[in-house]
Amino acid sequence: MEVIKVKDLYKIYRESEIEVKAVNGINLSFEKGEFTAIVGPSGCGKTTFLNLLGGLDTPTSGAVFIDGTDISTLSSKQMIDFRMNNIGFVFQAYNLIPVLTAKENAEFIMHMQNIPKKERDLRIAELFKAIGIEGKENMRPNKLSGGQQQRVAVARALASKPKFILADEPTANLDSKATGELLDIMHQLNKNENVTFIFATHDKRVIQRAERIVTLEDGKVISDNNV
Repeated sequence: MEVIKVKDLYKIYRESEIEVKAVNGINLSFEKGEFTAIVGPSGCGKTTFLNLLGGLDTPTSGAVFIDGTDISTLSSKQMIDFRMNNIGFVFQAYNLIPVLTAKENAEFIMHMQNIPKKERDLRIAELFKAIGIEGKENMRPNKLSGGQQQRVAVARALASKPKFILADEPTANLDSKATGELLDIMHQLNKNENVTFIFATHDKRVIQRAERIVTLEDGKVISDNNV
């Protein structure tokens, strides 16, 4: 089942007389349950493309359809609501709120969705057990290791059961052991919950786990392979 369809997508930046096509006419689709890596050299457009998929940036032209909705037609408020209910994000920087506990960080979006406390508690308990940080619920981010903080970020991304997860260099700040453990968790969640994961990465460890590899160069797709 097609979750995302990208049609003739462009993102062009202009600096004085210079025009930079960060995303240069991409046409792609992503199916439910994919575990895909978007790869390529620095400056190839990976992060810009991911931001366009997630509605964090607006295209110069073209369209991103999520379950048939052209997100470029949504107002700012509609986009915020749509993103909150459909898309999960995991970033290189964990982006946890320092004054909140691990549990409060993970359930933050569910709280904004007015999901009842009992349901939030059950979901977070289920996720923390699945990702191996059971018992860390009441700890604040500064008391957690980098790997544990990124696990909380993954729990936050998954908590509201989004249609897909966008992960931008999620392993960049982790050592090999933490990276391996995090990728194991993500792959298991991908299989168990059929969550679509799309990574922007240059990490070979992520690329080795991917089931589809889309390579960008100068904002264009130069290869698209299932592995």
